[in-house]
Amino acid sequence: MERPKVIFLDAVGTLFGVKGSVGEIYSQIAREFGVHANAESLNQAFNDRIKAAPPATFPDIEVQDIPQHEFEWWYAIARQTFEQAGIIQQFADFDTFFSELYIHFGTGEPWFVYADVIPALTNWREKGIQLGIVSNFDSRIFSVLQSLELRDYFDSITISTQVGAAKPDQKIFGIALAKHNCPPESAWHVGDSENEDYHGAKTVGMRGVLINR
Repeated sequence: MERPKVIFLDAVGTLFGVKGSVGEIYSQIAREFGVHANAESLNQAFNDRIKAAPPATFPDIEVQDIPQHEFEWWYAIARQTFEQAGIIQQFADFDTFFSELYIHFGTGEPWFVYADVIPALTNWREKGIQLGIVSNFDSRIFSVLQSLELRDYFDSITISTQVGAAKPDQKIFGIALAKHNCPPESAWHVGDSENEDYHGAKTVGMRGVLINR
């Protein structure tokens, strides 16, 4: 098999994952605000809201305004999660709660790096393969990668909120490839989503690699 020029990777669910579950973290921080919620119910509600949400893409927004739109996108997800769980009325100040929650997920605290990641990244770098991230996460990815000591492994980071397109859209893969001046047939993309990562990559002519976490 011919060695790729570039290997792109998804971020959440591929490089790093959530400690426990999103529902558990929502529940823990809500408890600090006097709100007691069932973690499993919150996790189910969160997954439902994520699936129903429009992509986090802001194609007509000025670059300096993107972080605010990211914040508002996640605010809607979180509020709908607690509404679906039937406990939104318990909050005296949901806005302050959400601000703390949002900041928390921008740190390394709620995340863990999968055990096979560092050895794989190190091996590829030693072989001279360029590495990039293609993710539907938001701009907090930069602080998360830094906190998890992953940032320096990557030559490029391409995220949906900044390019106005989310995986599996061909546009986000095309932008990532252009950063490396790399034709699609010389690149791999590794991810945990069959639709967003595997099929998205294959649609543009890259080799898609599906990872099962």
